[in-house]
Amino acid sequence: MLPTRRRLLQLTCLLIALFAISISSNAQITERPRPESWKQLVKGAAFKDRFLPMPKGKLSSATWGGANVLPRYIDNGIEDRERSYWGGNILQGPDGLYHLYVCGWPESSPKGHGQWPRSIVYHTVSNNRFGPYTIKDTIGAGHNPEIFRLQDGRYVLYCIDKNYVSSSLNGPWQEGKFEFDPRDRPIIEGLSNLTFTRRSDGSYLMICRGGGVWISQTGLSPYRQVSNKRTYPDVAGEFEDPVVWRDSVQYHMIVNDWLGRIAFYLRSKDGVQWVTDPGEAYVPGIAFHEDGRVEDWFKYERIKILQDAQGRAIQANFAVIDTLKKEDKANDRHSSKNISVPLNPGVLISLQNQRLPAEGETIQIKVSAEKGFNPHTDLDLNSLRFGRNEAVNFGKGARVVATIKQGRDLILTFSAEGHGLTKEEFAPKLIGRYKSGKILFGYAKVPWVEYEPSILSALRPVFTPGTGTTAISLVVENFGLVTSKPETLKLQVQSPEGLKEIAAGTIAPIQSYGKLTLQLSTAYPFEKGKEYEFLISISDAAPSAPPFRFKATPLP
Repeated sequence: MLPTRRRLLQLTCLLIALFAISISSNAQITERPRPESWKQLVKGAAFKDRFLPMPKGKLSSATWGGANVLPRYIDNGIEDRERSYWGGNILQGPDGLYHLYVCGWPESSPKGHGQWPRSIVYHTVSNNRFGPYTIKDTIGAGHNPEIFRLQDGRYVLYCIDKNYVSSSLNGPWQEGKFEFDPRDRPIIEGLSNLTFTRRSDGSYLMICRGGGVWISQTGLSPYRQVSNKRTYPDVAGEFEDPVVWRDSVQYHMIVNDWLGRIAFYLRSKDGVQWVTDPGEAYVPGIAFHEDGRVEDWFKYERIKILQDAQGRAIQANFAVIDTLKKEDKANDRHSSKNISVPLNPGVLISLQNQRLPAEGETIQIKVSAEKGFNPHTDLDLNSLRFGRNEAVNFGKGARVVATIKQGRDLILTFSAEGHGLTKEEFAPKLIGRYKSGKILFGYAKVPWVEYEPSILSALRPVFTPGTGTTAISLVVENFGLVTSKPETLKLQVQSPEGLKEIAAGTIAPIQSYGKLTLQLSTAYPFEKGKEYEFLISISDAAPSAPPFRFKATPLP
């Protein structure tokens, strides 16, 4: 028999292993390592710093939920004892009311939270954006709804595998389905939990659960895949629940790693090429009250964003649950709801320099006055830093050296040193504090960046064998908002010696949403019946069209 100490050690290790398995399979949690550099971020660098205290409401413990979420504001978002709620986003209607389209199922369902595949979509309303929301009518079956408005004024309510369309937020709704064209590309992790944002011409950009980028010319016309790989950060994660929105400066996206309970924040100038900002976008504990009390929901999922007139994010809505989903049974003390958490929208700023600042040249930005904000008196000037995101997020950047009043607005002059601006920076950042101590931030457009570039994307070519040569017919499309400039397309094949260029041609200008067919040829000695790996690259690939890899058998 083993000595007692060794037996105890083995038993302890066994318990630890069992606990780890339980955490992975039952609790659905794993600890994700954070980069060491994140410890150096200043306040205001991470998206999670934008969450503000929940507005005071009806604080009560006389409701469902574990001790971790009691007491709480029961008039925030939507909750009741009859239903479990999930997902949903808000639009303010012409009637001035806030309309939340949320899904749910009866709390009495024998499957408990497992009833979600049979969700019903409810139309709920409130006279303020935080709630309480009450059910006005029922739309129909559906899960994880997201509503958006088309250029022609109609509303589209997306649910997994279907949509509803209406000319009014109050219905009636016509059920239908989107059409999807992957354009010779593999669909990235399926077409569910879609999220949408309108581009400046009224077309729509969509991100699917797997992080693929799709574009529809009207929002209801077929969605066509543009990206060749996921847009998410290249780190370990079980990603879902993307949400995308566009403001007056750039595109924004948040995606959640549900297993690690960590979300990431990304930005883009065109909605196709994305950069990931450092720091968590949100983590458990972001639903807090003014006195510091935390509504410690076990999971925050299905984030949706409410925007202001400039497109800035002013509120996040989440589906939250107080315990493990599998522990939410019929008619028990556990359930789920939709909550509303306010966000710091940041300030409106605009760059006054007409070109990329030369070495030794100062920078000027205008800070616009808004209701409740006077830049003449409310700014802590010594705290402000401006410049490249990678600089100001870590406490660096240019400092204020002078100010000029311009009516109600304020012109800030920043030092020539420290901003770090380059031609690749499409949205330099202002970061600092108000005199009240509240975090301040803002992004600016820059004149040296094309925010609406052409987005050229090729389809898989058609090979036609000939005598000594192989003809290549290749369609190129433009998903950008402007006519493209002449570009060079190259077709390469993976040979034993590496990538080898076998054909090239000039792409004449293509109008937005237009296409052309290139006719090329190659003398490359393809073997009959052999599959090859190819790479199509376009000369503007860095800003808009990533290289397209595919396999084909030119001589079947």
